Amino acid sequence: MTLTFNPENYKQLLITYLPRVIKTEAENEKALAIVEDLMHRKRTPEEDELYQLLVTLIEKFEQEYYQPNQQNNPQSMLLFLLEESGKSLTDLQAVLGSTTAVDEIVQGQAKMTPEQARKIADFFHVNPSLFTE
Repeated sequence: MTLTFNPENYKQLLITYLPRVIKTEAENEKALAIVEDLMHRKRTPEEDELYQLLVTLIEKFEQEYYQPNQQNNPQSMLLFLLEESGKSLTDLQAVLGSTTAVDEIVQGQAKMTPEQARKIADFFHVNPSLFTE
């Protein structure tokens, strides 16, 4: 059974959480708490959309706040998602089908290919653009 996206349910989530561009550390902490809650449960399509939106907003804030002159760091995002989700490198190896590829990406020795970024994004239910520089 395929779950379908319900715009009315998504609207109610948006009204409840009122996501917006994050400008302060307090707003970031609030968004992180929501993401952590959503991360540890089976999400509806609407919750998954909210989750992806919040991860994007958090990443944008943290990139500007903590690393204002650095580009997106796919390795850091991957490590963050692994830690927050409780998933392991072994889980990631199953997704990519290669221990070597995972080790090289995690250690910063290789950049993710677009295909690897898509597979990892699907695994974490996030936008693949989080893993591009």
